[in-house]
Amino acid sequence: MDYEMEALLPIVGRLAEKYTAGESTSVPYEKAEQFMGAVLYCIQESVQFHQNSMISKEGLSVQAAYERGKMYVEEKTKKALTLYHKILLGFRYFENQCLYDTFVKGLPEFFKWYDVLFYPQNEIVSLDYPVLKDISDDRGVDKVYEFLKCIELEQMFLERFPTAYVIKVLIRYDDQYREKMGNICEIVFTSVVGHMLAGIPLSDVAFQEEDYQKIQDIFVHSELCEIERSVRQTVKAFVLEYYGDCGDLETYLEGAIHGILIRMDHAARDTGMDCSKDKSYEIPLKYHALHVLF
Repeated sequence: MDYEMEALLPIVGRLAEKYTAGESTSVPYEKAEQFMGAVLYCIQESVQFHQNSMISKEGLSVQAAYERGKMYVEEKTKKALTLYHKILLGFRYFENQCLYDTFVKGLPEFFKWYDVLFYPQNEIVSLDYPVLKDISDDRGVDKVYEFLKCIELEQMFLERFPTAYVIKVLIRYDDQYREKMGNICEIVFTSVVGHMLAGIPLSDVAFQEEDYQKIQDIFVHSELCEIERSVRQTVKAFVLEYYGDCGDLETYLEGAIHGILIRMDHAARDTGMDCSKDKSYEIPLKYHALHVLF
């Protein structure tokens, strides 16, 4: 931002005056710091909006930038609330307490207490459920809105699977998943990738020993970059077939592919050190490290 800090002080002063109902512009240091953060947050929203829309902010006064930014924050808050209610209509949490508490209990508190004027940089609630996109640098309604968009994509992905199917996959991964803070979408997507690599239909929830062996052979005998390239192409086709031309979902899932394959590679090599030397070597299912992934 090109605005000098001195130019922000009058806006901070007016916020302090509003906060004290016109009685004073003097507030504790912590509160003044909060108001300065509020002004900076709104101005940043204005700058970001103009960058995204390719509209120049040249000649925009600091007061105008702040006012426009505050307007954008208000609009984004309304959009976030609309999106929340849209997701809530068909929301499934698959008996996972963390997802339920975050979405059903936590987020309404955000919309109830979010303060656009005095504290827009505060997201208020703790978004404990981990999504597959890094939103750690976002603040305020930006963070909540990005979180909601991630949840919408996860619900869209999981919508293609019956609830009982998803729960079976989750239990196979961890029978204590209901109390854990893991990402449900990633667990199911890992299983989908496993099905792709093993060449078995998604209807077969349980993997057999030969399926794990086939996946293990792929990682032992192929370069990880080659596997990743192939999986990305397969996922692209999978999304197109089952979800249509949904670039956002494809991008969201693709963000998890590398990490999933790294874990598979480690598991395959942990159990397959001698596989390349002895083709007859088979590992009992109960000892197979890949089994812990799906």
